Amino acid sequence: MKYSISLWIIACLVTVVSAYYQRVTGPSYPLTGTAHFKENDVGYNLPRSHGGSTPALIVVQTGDSTVRGFVEWKRYKTRDSWTRTTLINRPGILTAELPRQPPAGKLQYRMALSRGDEIAVVPGDDPLVIRFKGNVSLMILIPHIIAMFASMLLAARSGLEYFSEHSNLRVLTYWTIGFIVVGGFVFGPVVQYYAFDAWWTGWPLGTDLTDNKTAIALLAWIGVAFALRRSKKPQVWAIAASIITFAVFLIPHSLLGSELDYKTLDRQNIKIDSVVSH
Repeated sequence: MKYSISLWIIACLVTVVSAYYQRVTGPSYPLTGTAHFKENDVGYNLPRSHGGSTPALIVVQTGDSTVRGFVEWKRYKTRDSWTRTTLINRPGILTAELPRQPPAGKLQYRMALSRGDEIAVVPGDDPLVIRFKGNVSLMILIPHIIAMFASMLLAARSGLEYFSEHSNLRVLTYWTIGFIVVGGFVFGPVVQYYAFDAWWTGWPLGTDLTDNKTAIALLAWIGVAFALRRSKKPQVWAIAASIITFAVFLIPHSLLGSELDYKTLDRQNIKIDSVVSH
């Protein structure tokens, strides 16, 4: 009993660390850094993802009313000219808005801060890219997150059955498959549809690694289910599937995800008031 609890604790730790790594290394995680001045450096936390029907708000806590600046932005992968928006200066805070885009639309943006004669370009040489998405109901999002987290936990625990004296691999394998299906293939496409107006953007329809890695994980555990009936050592299959699952889930979340083709929109003469320079 104590040994089984230890295996569950190990599985939890592996899952939490992996989920955290996947989240913070993804292209939608906010970029943090510091704009350096001779006195009183200014920290920033800039968004790379925005959901809903409102503009994306840029907020820089300066703590200094003498700091000024502006934001420049344009649509991603277009020949648009840069549009400059002055940062609104409130006591110790600079703010600006990036115009709302259609689902999966992206803007690239950069910022310049100044204090007297000093100028700091943020984030540096390469502009940031922010992706926009639609509203996703918490009634859909929360079950999706819970199911995916549970599938990772069960995948880790199933693999650890290799070291268990009293194997319960069959039940763990079926629960793992069940949660992958519910999280990745029931709620996942619904989340994708509301966020980016597409049910599936992985192979063969696209290159979304989030969709593709979920499919790979499912195939790995279906292989374990077959091994339970045909192999004398299904635990070996399980630990291999567990390694595959965590290898693919270590790929940053949203990497090569949905991306709006502005050239197609322009060819179709679709007007989006919010992206017109102002």
